Amino acid sequence: MSDLFWLSDTQMARLEPYFPKSHGKPGVDDRRVLSGIIFINRNGLRWRDAPKEYGPHKTLYNRWKRWSDKGIFAK
Repeated sequence: MSDLFWLSDTQMARLEPYFPKSHGKPGVDDRRVLSGIIFINRNGLRWRDAPKEYGPHKTLYNRWKRWSDKGIFAK
């Protein structure tokens, strides 16, 4: 699928300060997850319809939910 959305290095550098640092084992790549969340929201898709390139849909949803509850997207 060539129409996937990916954040650029510049965009990611501007957003990184707003996201929590991982504690414990290394997490999934934030750029991949955030790009997937944006793709889902822009296209009005269900989480389970996320392209596999963004990783498991459960990971996308869980990260979206956790970050939303912390108010990260509101910042």
